[in-house]
Amino acid sequence: MDGFSSDFSAGGSGGKVDTGTIMEQVKVQIAVANAQELLQRMTDKCFKKCIGKPGSTLDNSEQKCIAMCMDRYMDAWNAVSRTYNSRLQKERARM
Repeated sequence: MDGFSSDFSAGGSGGKVDTGTIMEQVKVQIAVANAQELLQRMTDKCFKKCIGKPGSTLDNSEQKCIAMCMDRYMDAWNAVSRTYNSRLQKERARM
């Protein structure tokens, strides 16, 4: 059996697929994938910027650099995300 049948048919609807539930599950999966991608990109960029010689521990300056880099990355991502969402809402309002 595929892994989807139990997730989508278990609602007492006689085996009918609830498209609202499916859409919500897809939205959650997309949000998780986006968060994972954001974390991976932030880690890659900040590691390359802040870690000169990888070792078993981070020195104080590397720790500060990583923290500041991640803060700046998140601030920039949030600003872009807010602007993008605002533009989407404006476009939807025009339709």
